[in-house]
Amino acid sequence: MSTRALRLLSLLSLLLAPAAQAQGYHLTQTYTLGGDGGWDYLALDTLGHRLFIARSDRIMVVDQEKGTLLAEIPGMQRAHGVAFAYDAGHGFATSGGDGMAVMFDLKTLQVLHRGTAADDADAILYEPVTKRIFTFNGDAHSSTAIDPVTGDPLGSVALGGQPEFGVAAGDGTVYVNIEDNGEIVQFDAAKLTVLRRWSIAPCQAPTGLALDRAHHRLFSVCRNQVMTVSDAVAGKVVTTAPIGQGVDATRFDPATQMAFASNGEGSITVVHEVTPDSVAIVATVATKRGARTMELDLRTHRLYTATGDFGPAPTATPAQPRSRPPLLPGTFGVLVLEP
Repeated sequence: MSTRALRLLSLLSLLLAPAAQAQGYHLTQTYTLGGDGGWDYLALDTLGHRLFIARSDRIMVVDQEKGTLLAEIPGMQRAHGVAFAYDAGHGFATSGGDGMAVMFDLKTLQVLHRGTAADDADAILYEPVTKRIFTFNGDAHSSTAIDPVTGDPLGSVALGGQPEFGVAAGDGTVYVNIEDNGEIVQFDAAKLTVLRRWSIAPCQAPTGLALDRAHHRLFSVCRNQVMTVSDAVAGKVVTTAPIGQGVDATRFDPATQMAFASNGEGSITVVHEVTPDSVAIVATVATKRGARTMELDLRTHRLYTATGDFGPAPTATPAQPRSRPPLLPGTFGVLVLEP
């Protein structure tokens, strides 16, 4: 075989290796945790090897390897998300019902402070340049900066719409999906000012957001079963991919160049970033109905999602035309998927 042919074969194997790995994703563990109430985001404590799960009025803390419940952090009203400020030794959880950012000790898991965020405080992140915590407040159409040491608010930025998930770019700016406007907003984390915004049509109702920092690509997952990929430098959509129904979260693995969309229908769509401007669906992995949120361990490439078993949906009424089926007692748990 010629040298040129060998080089082409080597290049082809490099391109196909991530896709082959993604096709191998499968469910390996199910950890039953039980407990009442709904759930929202999952967050991985990479130092403590613990999985934090927002559960209605509390945060569940789970051993990442054993799948056992270690503790619960109480005092939430519609818990949504968790973020970690490791330098300060503090974790933060959003309590959307009362618009608070709840600060707790990462070692003892004791609640230390309740700082005011804004109405419907939902997603949350740590921004590494300013070392601030940011909450994304749906009803308030804003993001609130929180001091990671005191837990007190430092100011807010008006976003012009309902924010969903956000990501830190690593350069002192933050990107966030705006659900009702179908756009991405970028803002300065220090000055708390909007820098720019752009439409991510054909996306409707974007929820989860992930970032490929090396190639400046943003992955937005949308309720109309579309993933859009944006060029964060140019501020425009470069490509799209179909995903499942009922999506709420997405993650990106820079080592494999894979983006994941967790769909409440009971699947995870695995998308390979072939080039910065092109993607390909490489797998649709079966999970379980209701598994709409997700976390990724970049060290092991494992995916974590959560759901339970459901009873029949109540009869629709004019007051509640879209009643959800009830979670059956004792069935809530974590699903672990591995490549």
